[in-house]
Amino acid sequence: MNFQRMRLFLFGVVICWLTACDNQDDGSYVAPITLYEKVHGEWSLMKLTMIDEFARANGITPDEQNLSTLFNYPDFRISFNVDEAMNPTRYQVMGDVPPLFEPEGFWMLSSDFQPTNSAAVRILLYQNADHSVQTGELRLTSVPGSNGEMEIQLVRITEGVPFVSYVFNLNASNP
Repeated sequence: MNFQRMRLFLFGVVICWLTACDNQDDGSYVAPITLYEKVHGEWSLMKLTMIDEFARANGITPDEQNLSTLFNYPDFRISFNVDEAMNPTRYQVMGDVPPLFEPEGFWMLSSDFQPTNSAAVRILLYQNADHSVQTGELRLTSVPGSNGEMEIQLVRITEGVPFVSYVFNLNASNP
């Protein structure tokens, strides 16, 4: 009988020990990192490429041109501002460059997080703070990471068909 009690006692000790080891401390809740935290700030142009979408679709060359050294584009900078809660506020294009889209206004992303499919997040550009008058749309084709680089694309469309796009390769001016 003592042997039986000893086995039960040891079994109980082992069960208590195993359940005590399962006590997880995950710490305090921290909000997930949004794309706003990665996109906000000032960005400088590394390269600007104009792509003839019609030529590319039909195998005609040349189908792209480097605009980086033309029209003062080396001076191109863009700033995406956020408030203290990481909500988007204003954007502004700086530098004496020909405007390809409205040079200032308000912005927001089409999604706070990177989508799990291959769709690009869109940077929606607005005339006003309540986002009721949209003035443009940029595609976020490369999300900033540890390298401090981002790629955005402006696509011009007529009758639902893209005919030209501009690819901006940017690097963080204020890493």
